[in-house]
Amino acid sequence: MTVEEHLAQAKKIVEPFAVEMASPDPWRLDVVILPANLIPVLQALKDAHWGYLSAITGLDYPPADGQEGQLEALYHLVMNGVVLTIRVKVPYAHPELESVCQVYPAASLYERELMEMFGFVLKGTPSTERLLLADDWPQGVYPLRKSFQSGKAQEEQA
Repeated sequence: MTVEEHLAQAKKIVEPFAVEMASPDPWRLDVVILPANLIPVLQALKDAHWGYLSAITGLDYPPADGQEGQLEALYHLVMNGVVLTIRVKVPYAHPELESVCQVYPAASLYERELMEMFGFVLKGTPSTERLLLADDWPQGVYPLRKSFQSGKAQEEQA
């Protein structure tokens, strides 16, 4: 199959779940979905044998101008040079998503990173043990959020 055919196949699978779709590059497809559709869209992709889960990353959109902040989880799937990114936003006040380990068991490491670095709550994840941070790292301090202050500034903030 060509890149175009893989993209067309991905679009056909994710379209029923999509709130928004964009193709920032000829070999990429970004799809925004609602949190409730996370497991169904990933299961549909897996059932169609469309690619593999390459990574899960996070983004922080802090509160600004009276608007509530959001966290975004990005699920990157790859198939023969095509990258499909499933994007899911959740509010700062309730940064909860379902664990995707039921679909992709290897996602556990990525989910642990999202939890400790961004503060996501991943319901049903098999392991909540620290992955990257020390056991004595303070609760509620997330190093990849934009509000994080390192070094001396962090000590003064405490």
